[in-house]
Amino acid sequence: MKLVVHPNGNKNKDISDHISLYLVLSDVDSLGPACEVRAVFRLFLLDQNRDTYLTLKDTAENGRRFHKMKNECGFDKFLPLTAFKDLANGYLVNDTCVFGAEVYVCREKVTGKGESLLMVKDPISYKNTWRISWFSSLTDECVDSKPFVAADRKWKIQLYPKGKGNGVDNYISLYLSLAEPQDLRSTSKIYAEFTLRILDQVNRNNYSGTSNYWYSASSSTCGWPRFVSRAYFNTSTTGLIVKDICIVEAEVKVHGVASDI
Repeated sequence: MKLVVHPNGNKNKDISDHISLYLVLSDVDSLGPACEVRAVFRLFLLDQNRDTYLTLKDTAENGRRFHKMKNECGFDKFLPLTAFKDLANGYLVNDTCVFGAEVYVCREKVTGKGESLLMVKDPISYKNTWRISWFSSLTDECVDSKPFVAADRKWKIQLYPKGKGNGVDNYISLYLSLAEPQDLRSTSKIYAEFTLRILDQVNRNNYSGTSNYWYSASSSTCGWPRFVSRAYFNTSTTGLIVKDICIVEAEVKVHGVASDI
């Protein structure tokens, strides 16, 4: 533990004309990811004229919790500056003052997992277009687009020409996947909103689907096993395939990133 003094008030809390004084849990990086320390404490200022102390005690009878997300506790308005500078009070003598703390640590414990969440206001929309030629000649069960970058992560579109899961034989299946899920920490997740569409090359009446999903290393794919029926797709008037060319587009917005702490 250590003391932190704001001699002119804690500006982060818009405090002025007072001394702000806090007890701070130091070296928080040495704590486990979900550890906390509970402590009862008193903070004091020495009256050097009378050899007595001005003492303020924390009001929490069971102690205050200190952890990585909240590592300080104390008093925003410990003492008015006018009282501190009044020579008769003995707090400031020869430009010297003495602060102190009495701390009783009740317990240290592991509280379980915590999670930090970073949300993005007005996320950027990233768009990628994938042109597939000789569509009728595709023989692989799944074909992947080239990886593209959205919000500092690599993504790819995955298409199953003859369907996947409950879409086999009668549907085209379409998914958005993380291209390198192994690079994502096992405790991290990415919340993405995305739209996949097959472009109508004739009427501009595109065929699309939109979804939201928490992507992670262990759950890196989201989409539709029954995106569009093969019968509808192959109908010439729909414009979804022209001269054996299909154009698929992905639009991705990353709204947030979560990770354990």
